Amino acid sequence: MSKITFPGNLNLSVTGFKSIVKFLLLIFIVGNTAKSTAQDTFTVFDEVLFYDGYAETVDEPVPEGTLRLSNSCYTRKLGADELAAFGNILTMDITIKAACDNYDRIGSVNLALVPTGQESYTYNEVQRIELGRYITPFMDKNDQPDEVPYSFTIDNVAQIFKNETILADYDIWIELELFGVPYAANNEIAGCNGRNDVFYGTLEFVTDVDTTVEYADNFLLPLSFKYLLRDYTLDGTDILGETMRTITFTLEEDVPNAKLHLITSNHGANSGGEEYIRRWHYVYFDNEEVLSYKPGGISCEPFRIYNTQGNGIYGPSPRTDAEWASFSNWCPGDKIPIRVIELGNLAAGEHSFKIDVPDAVFNGDQGEFPMSVYLQGFSETLATQSSVKTNFSLTPNPVTDILNIDVQETEVVNVTITAITGQTVFESQSSVLNLSQLQSGIYIIKIQFNNNQTTVKKIVKK
Repeated sequence: MSKITFPGNLNLSVTGFKSIVKFLLLIFIVGNTAKSTAQDTFTVFDEVLFYDGYAETVDEPVPEGTLRLSNSCYTRKLGADELAAFGNILTMDITIKAACDNYDRIGSVNLALVPTGQESYTYNEVQRIELGRYITPFMDKNDQPDEVPYSFTIDNVAQIFKNETILADYDIWIELELFGVPYAANNEIAGCNGRNDVFYGTLEFVTDVDTTVEYADNFLLPLSFKYLLRDYTLDGTDILGETMRTITFTLEEDVPNAKLHLITSNHGANSGGEEYIRRWHYVYFDNEEVLSYKPGGISCEPFRIYNTQGNGIYGPSPRTDAEWASFSNWCPGDKIPIRVIELGNLAAGEHSFKIDVPDAVFNGDQGEFPMSVYLQGFSETLATQSSVKTNFSLTPNPVTDILNIDVQETEVVNVTITAITGQTVFESQSSVLNLSQLQSGIYIIKIQFNNNQTTVKKIVKK
């Protein structure tokens, strides 16, 4: 794969990246009127311990299959069985637990595309997208609650997990990242003197299958990963003294139903700077404004419970919603929004993305807006639905050899079983199915009855 970098104004061709980002995805053959009720939960990281982000990387044991890229970043490859089990509904749940950092810090979850078969990789040498960003609260590990939850709905990401073209050349690794510093807590928090651990982190994916929707023609293009937007260096802006970033790129084919997924947050606490002063952000696509927003503007009171360490943001008494909305760019203990910008169908050819914050102030040349954005497009249609309800069961499920479709008041007229990737692997007109030749894994079974109902369920082959 051609390496894509983002220096200055980006002039990006998709040619070198096309093999992994343009793909056809047919998943979840559909026809039912409701989503599956069976959820699966995958724990990617379970209370991994982060250390001082400024210090030399520690040499402490890590869980099997997990790599420590730095004191601030853990990574793990999603296995083939895990990827096969993901449905088209996806929630990402993060829990951060206090250790010996009592300040608000920025963290994220990233998806890294690593050449197939590599057992490790270097952080800056792979392509990635940011899946979600969060801010820790001011926590004292000795007080309760000592942990804070964050939850993101990222159904669109589930389709990356199902891309056979990507999976043929790349493994999908998930990173949990959190930069912490223990120095204040060493003096202020009992039991933290001399320690360099900062937070514990847990990451889970919760997935399900919505059989009412079918997807096809999926396209993905990373545009920026945590670019530090700022006006006082040409490494952070197009024009010195202005807070602006332009990215140009070329689409070699039309992209249906295109959307930008944008994450920004404002950091830098100097007086009058960007962390607490709310200023307008403007987003342009092909030189037309497609979004304007001021970050934050919400009440931070719901997160007071997690801020157990005294700090300069939460005073001794609650603020009104209006007071919070007047200055809060984000709340310690909250997640940063993922802004989805719908672009419609895009034609092949050259396009541009630009973000501009004309009134930004970086007092003392301090602060930045980490910016991540990627382009994704896919077709999405509702399945044909039937108002007739057929009572039936599949036994046994999980199945070793013989699967029975037990049905009353109607008959089975056709059965199709597909792999989770969309490939048809079994067809029959019987209600007794010999599946002994199928490999172990998760499959989607589509059953047509003679009352004109079609239904879809998930089965597990042992």
